[in-house]
Amino acid sequence: MKFNIQETFNKELPADPILENSRRQVEKACFSYAAPKQTPNPSMIHISPEMAKELGLSEEDVQSEEFLKIFTGNQVLEGTTPYAMCYGGHQFGNWAGQLGDGRAINLTEIEHNGKHWALQLKGAGETPYSRTADGLAVLRSSIREYLCSEAMFHLGVPTTRALSLALSGDQVLRDVLYNGNPAYEKGAIVCRVAPSFLRFGNYQIFAAREDIKTMRTLVDYTINHFFPELGEPSKETYVQFFQAVADATLEMLVHWQRVGFVHGVMNTDNLSILGLTIDYGPYGWLEGYNHGWTPNTTDRQHSRYRYGNQPNIGLWNLYQLANALYPLIGEAEPLENVLEGFKTEFEEKYQEMMKSKIGLFSEDVNDQKLLDDLEENLQLTETDMTLFFRNLAEFKKEVENADSYINVVEDAFYIPEEVKGEVLDKWLLWFNTYQTRLDKESLTDAERKEKMNAVNPKYVLRNYMAQLAIDAADEGDYTLIDELFNLLKKPYDEQPQHQKWFAKRPDWARNKVGCSMLSCSS
Repeated sequence: MKFNIQETFNKELPADPILENSRRQVEKACFSYAAPKQTPNPSMIHISPEMAKELGLSEEDVQSEEFLKIFTGNQVLEGTTPYAMCYGGHQFGNWAGQLGDGRAINLTEIEHNGKHWALQLKGAGETPYSRTADGLAVLRSSIREYLCSEAMFHLGVPTTRALSLALSGDQVLRDVLYNGNPAYEKGAIVCRVAPSFLRFGNYQIFAAREDIKTMRTLVDYTINHFFPELGEPSKETYVQFFQAVADATLEMLVHWQRVGFVHGVMNTDNLSILGLTIDYGPYGWLEGYNHGWTPNTTDRQHSRYRYGNQPNIGLWNLYQLANALYPLIGEAEPLENVLEGFKTEFEEKYQEMMKSKIGLFSEDVNDQKLLDDLEENLQLTETDMTLFFRNLAEFKKEVENADSYINVVEDAFYIPEEVKGEVLDKWLLWFNTYQTRLDKESLTDAERKEKMNAVNPKYVLRNYMAQLAIDAADEGDYTLIDELFNLLKKPYDEQPQHQKWFAKRPDWARNKVGCSMLSCSS
């Protein structure tokens, strides 16, 4: 197994001179060297064929003992020195100081077919940034990250990827609900893959410490390798860099809202500088269309990271990045202009996205009112987001009677008997307006359906689906992991053989741990 190793991060950026793997504050360095933990009896559970191919790995490669050893941390690639990255961050709105890769170890960087990839093990042991934790991960959270990162890619959402999912052979002690009842769980390791794992917090830590020299070095590195079209570093280039990060963040957030993804923990250390979805912790998929929903138990009281607030948090996090970059620019106005532009552009992009979800592709002055009324109606009674928008594509411009309006989407209502009286009247009014608006579109019903089905997925990784796979895997049965992995490779296709997964969340999952709310514990 041979990689085209092209390391840049640990060759061009300042390293922590202390080689001892002890918890500490790491200053004037972008990373610390850290070797993965040797595991007692590792075994591979699943490998992404698509990601393996992207990295230039053959089927023979991924079946080898060498692959197992490298991607469980038991063998270091020749000529490489693994490391953990240094960063800080705002957690739930408060500056937390140094955080860093507490349970992620970067193996190396490679190039294949003109693409640059960083390989990182999550759950491979302690680093200088582990604080009081053990640097390990458990099977349940690893399954969720492995399946969701690949599912998001196939949904068309900018994301980090996953190459492999393995059991470490360790037993790991975790308190799932932080309620004083810890228990041992199976340890696991995911190999995450991305062009870079740089986060907003990588830059914030140096600004907070007033180490502008190291931050400038890191920003210049980032521009040279990931934004080369901006040209040589300068004040103007730094502003353009911030604009590019804002644009990428905006695009990612619009996609999250489109598919109903709720990240759950949008701290600044969990936002990628490349606009990739990163750190799949207590995420969730919007089932009942509720702008106030968050999947994170830690966030339950204030719901800072709720679905409807994700765009605002994205902007708030960009403000923090702007504050970090300010010393390199020395002027607030150009940064403020980018932030103001984000607000306007998000509104425009969000409206365009929502219109595409209901099959509107021309302009009409009343479209925003139509969308506002729709969002209000979707919250009159618990309504499944994925089912509603997917089934709405079946709506016909020529409708014989008003009852058939509701028939199109009735499967999306969790309590259909609530759709009566005033609720029913509001829906019928909306559908009448919608039908009139569709008359202004030049598309046929079939053409509109095709376009709508291209942006409204039929299948997403609902939490109860992931939990079923986790429960089976705990018993040593990995077939459901494979079934869901393959299902989610084609989320926009009908896949009639998998129709059972196109359904509302079952009642048993409504309040079950892992299905409704999740913690950061993994």
